[in-house]
Amino acid sequence: MKMNELRTMSPEDLQKKLTELKEELANLTFQHKIRPLENSSRLKLIRKDIARIHTLGNEKQEA
Repeated sequence: MKMNELRTMSPEDLQKKLTELKEELANLTFQHKIRPLENSSRLKLIRKDIARIHTLGNEKQEA
């Protein structure tokens, strides 16, 4: 997900997306510990998306 897409989302949508990403990350992490994932790079992408949402939240608080 790109920053431009995140900037156009409402705060409620961002919070919902953040919750969904955290749940997905937890599920994939658990699955990865049981057996290797076919696409383990998905974990990295989800972590980066979570970081982008947090960064956007920090930018809005400062402004």
